[in-house]
Amino acid sequence: MDLFEKFNINTNNKQLYDVAFTHASYATIHDLDYNYERLEFLGDSILSLIVSEYLYKKYPHYEEGELTKIRSNYVCQNALIYYSEVLGLSNYLHVSAEESNLTKNELVSISADLFESFLGAIFIDQGINFAKNFVSDFIFKYIDQEKIFFEDYKSAMKEYGDAEEVEISYEILDEHGVPHDKTFIMSCLIDGEEMGVGKGKNKKEAQQSAAKSAMHKLGIGEIK
Repeated sequence: MDLFEKFNINTNNKQLYDVAFTHASYATIHDLDYNYERLEFLGDSILSLIVSEYLYKKYPHYEEGELTKIRSNYVCQNALIYYSEVLGLSNYLHVSAEESNLTKNELVSISADLFESFLGAIFIDQGINFAKNFVSDFIFKYIDQEKIFFEDYKSAMKEYGDAEEVEISYEILDEHGVPHDKTFIMSCLIDGEEMGVGKGKNKKEAQQSAAKSAMHKLGIGEIK
């Protein structure tokens, strides 16, 4: 389906949306002087603003820390990938895995970028009210459902460490793969003793995985 028909966008600036769906590798290969990265930067801020405003009004008695924790769940990479896949944004992406040697993990990550770049384009083209309606239609329902996209196991382990007066730390055990597609193996240590091991595409993801493993071994929290 046509992008503009699908999202009810009446635009005189179709080029803006070409930019929003053009990956840097595609731009380089085809000698284009634009890609979606600037719009992604803008869309990230717009999304944070709109979600923050909604949470501020929805939870009038919550303090800053609570609101920040809730917001992080709905603007994290897992959430963005989910939104992008539900909306089918990858169908409009200008990229070739064969030409650019992108891995499967990178293509998944790109889908998160697309949601932000598309929102950035909507904001510039249609204005803040349209952008708010777009986010309201496609994201607020997940907030109301309290859908979980991200479990912060690392923070949970920190709380455990503070309560038990033990030191929680993380250590890189191994990393392998090419620079643009690495896998990190990390351990979660309690007072220097290895309690869990996990892996991820970056250090933060590997730490979360290691913390989850440690929590499972300790039998604390709800491990999903």
